[in-house]
Amino acid sequence: MRITFLGTGSAMPTGERFQTGILVQEDGRTLLIDCGAGVLQRLQQSGVGYENVSTVLLTHHHLDHVADLLPLMKARWLAGEDHIEIVGPQGTKALVDDLLDVYEYMQDKLEVQVREVVPGEFTVAGFDVSAYETRHSVPCLAYRFGDLFTFSGDSEAFAGLANFAEGSAIFAHDCSFPDDVDVSNHPTPDALGRELAGRELGRVYLTHLYPHTDGNHDEMLESIAAHYDGDVRFAEDLQTVSVK
Repeated sequence: MRITFLGTGSAMPTGERFQTGILVQEDGRTLLIDCGAGVLQRLQQSGVGYENVSTVLLTHHHLDHVADLLPLMKARWLAGEDHIEIVGPQGTKALVDDLLDVYEYMQDKLEVQVREVVPGEFTVAGFDVSAYETRHSVPCLAYRFGDLFTFSGDSEAFAGLANFAEGSAIFAHDCSFPDDVDVSNHPTPDALGRELAGRELGRVYLTHLYPHTDGNHDEMLESIAAHYDGDVRFAEDLQTVSVK
């Protein structure tokens, strides 16, 4: 499995980090998780391209996770593609319908298939996926792909999510702010380290990074390491990780 971090930023993107998007590829199958602002550009830079992304899996509906969804649809139409599948938590159909109501000229350009999922197991784009409800300000799902990859979506750090990810070769977790920021709905490094303590994980990649984290990477890693002694790294835009 190849995991490409298209966007590792947040609702306040930096020049280096675009908003959330992760590409999962295996044996000819391709799945895009989230589609925040800049992800369409990163798809082209990755060499995969929007023509090869026919399925999008959303963790939740915040703007920094869906802003490029309609631009992706338009790009696919202009490139001669005829369909797209959008999968996500409850409310995904209403989101897509509302977007198409605003941009009415796009309504009949593609065959749009929308599917809503709940915590549990399902199949999307040929991948077997498990979903788990996270702790965020709106309904949000974490997704696990067997023992290879788990993505937290947006979430506070908590034991249930750490349990859900345990045994994963790669765990990408929201770590939006350093410890000196008072925040809810996202974890700080200390909180994340405490919940990861004692877990068996291959590598942890920190993502969904606000500008507040710039210049603070070392101290953030030290804060996590005070509780968790595993391999923790910062994800970067266009970074690809392969796992078997």
